[in-house]
Amino acid sequence: MSKRTLAVLFVILLFSWPGTAAAQSDALRSAYDQCNTLQDQGRYGDAEPLFKRALAIKEKAFGPDHPGVALGLSNLASLYNAQGRYGEAEPLHKRALAIMEKALGPEHPNVATSLENYAKLLRKTERDAEAEELEARGKAIRARHAEKNP
Repeated sequence: MSKRTLAVLFVILLFSWPGTAAAQSDALRSAYDQCNTLQDQGRYGDAEPLFKRALAIKEKAFGPDHPGVALGLSNLASLYNAQGRYGEAEPLHKRALAIMEKALGPEHPNVATSLENYAKLLRKTERDAEAEELEARGKAIRARHAEKNP
């Protein structure tokens, strides 16, 4: 295991140690930054267990239906997408979308992002009709949001 991977593990462990919410949030954000760096470098084997651990921490800290958990699911799904592991990514995209819709409402911009992310996976698996539906929903949400918040 590399020094960078050990550093990310340390940050994740720090998050799970008792402390202030702000310090824990900063530590988790730092861990995700490191995970994303590993993913960008193509070091998927190093990134995956860290993404999973960070997601488990979020689920324990916030509960399974929190928007932060949805973001963690999306991050892991993105990792799987990058590796062509679409069958593993799809349920994560579905769950992230369901959490966002339930927690934030069906018209929230984060729901549009979840729809767009899921649609990208559907395009990669040649399910274009399904992708078009999700893309249209996301575009409509963004248009309505832009009208309300010019």
